[in-house]
Amino acid sequence: MGIYLNPSNVGFKGTLAAEIYVDKTMLISELNTFIDKANKYICVSRPRRFGKTIATNMLCAYYSKGCDSRDIFDKMKISKADNYEKYLNKLNFIAIDVASEYQNAKNKEKTLDKLTSFVKGEFIKQFPAIDFSFCESIADCILMVYSATNETFVIILDEYDCLVRDQFGTHLFADYLEFLNGLFKSNTLRPAISLAYITGILPVVRDRVQSKLNNFREYTILNAYNLAEFVGFTEEEVQPLCAQYNVDFARCKRMYDGYSQNGFEIYNPESVVMCMQTKEFGNFWGKTSTYKVITDRLKHNYKGMKDDVIKMIAGENVKVDVDMFLNTMTDFNDKDDVFTYLIHLGYLAYNKDDGTCRIPNFEVRKEWHKAVSALNGYEKTDEIIKASEELLNQTINKNADAVAKALDESHIHVTSNRNYNNEDALAAAIYIAYVHALNNYRIFKEVTAGKGFADLVFVPIHEDGEHQPIIIELKHNQSTGKALEQNQNKEYFRLLNSYKGKVLLVGINYDKDTKKHECEITEWEK
Repeated sequence: MGIYLNPSNVGFKGTLAAEIYVDKTMLISELNTFIDKANKYICVSRPRRFGKTIATNMLCAYYSKGCDSRDIFDKMKISKADNYEKYLNKLNFIAIDVASEYQNAKNKEKTLDKLTSFVKGEFIKQFPAIDFSFCESIADCILMVYSATNETFVIILDEYDCLVRDQFGTHLFADYLEFLNGLFKSNTLRPAISLAYITGILPVVRDRVQSKLNNFREYTILNAYNLAEFVGFTEEEVQPLCAQYNVDFARCKRMYDGYSQNGFEIYNPESVVMCMQTKEFGNFWGKTSTYKVITDRLKHNYKGMKDDVIKMIAGENVKVDVDMFLNTMTDFNDKDDVFTYLIHLGYLAYNKDDGTCRIPNFEVRKEWHKAVSALNGYEKTDEIIKASEELLNQTINKNADAVAKALDESHIHVTSNRNYNNEDALAAAIYIAYVHALNNYRIFKEVTAGKGFADLVFVPIHEDGEHQPIIIELKHNQSTGKALEQNQNKEYFRLLNSYKGKVLLVGINYDKDTKKHECEITEWEK
């Protein structure tokens, strides 16, 4: 038993000792189907704090010959799987946390040399009958054991992309490529590896590293395929936790959900656990990261980026091409590369069905608000966001003049000149001006093709009577009265089937020539 080679199950036991543990052991059953197959090289990339390391500790406890974990897994879901017994503590196991090795090294340039020396020492201790004196690498040691005993290995690299992110283009980075190449691309070594499982924030780099890791099958936040439910919490796992800890599930969903994957709603596990334990809906994930990640990328201000950022902050989806990003920290050529990068980091969510991205939930939205407040060129947008609570109050109080003035400001400052008068621009101005409403409302955009501007319906999240629905009819070059007349005649109320009471009707007319808004507000009893 060693630290790297055939380690114990103590790491996973620590996970199980926590107050909250969600059983993800069926990941083992999925991975068992890959053992000794052509597709035995697996790369799982997800944002920070999504449970990647917990998964590697679990795999270590299951596969490693350095421990006996039957008493642990006999109580888990995996014990019901047909392939449960097949590999339980029967394989040689190598576990390397690349981030820890790099961060703990006093001499960063010697990170790989020091790691290799430690692992080789464990090989010597655990296989005393084998001569490792001529072995210069971990790959050499694996091959020596396989040649002598026919025993194979499971290799796990946690945070494998740490050196890719921090050392891209350096001498250490080049050494790391050779290290990866020796482990995963050698045809001689291939039969000695039963499974390779690497995790990281970013997927495999697509240029220089590709020749080293292009044999890995990738399960990313863009598309996790059949591994989607095993990293992050699913809705089916969060609901019983909310019931157990007496936490409002609907609010938990709005705060920490938003990453749809292969038919599953995926929640941020770190934040869910903290919410259950503290009984608070805090910005827990933001405390372990920083909004500067967003500002550092947005400050480049690629063409069309500001318009799309404002739309997303206002709650809309925007188109994104995720296929061109090279998965590095240096190769950013346009807004699509930036948005794809932020998707991988969890600051945006991706919908592969329509090729759009959006801000996933309220916890992450707070980080975007911080980022905008710190960005040059977004000062007025920040002012409008901060004033949105007052605008909502003025709307509820039927102060039509104040609403019209606020929309004048929003429309001018959040919309580029080239699309100032189009339908989406006005809708975006409305969305951003009312962004505070997202705390208590779901906002629906209703569009009637060829018949003018979009119409907005604000549906209260909670049916407690504290917030009344708001319906906004937008017209251009007509009148607020016409807007209110159409407002009452349309079939908006299908969105309010369960609501009984007063509905606030807001008619807004936009004059394309004067670039001014007029507003009229009334109520209708439903």
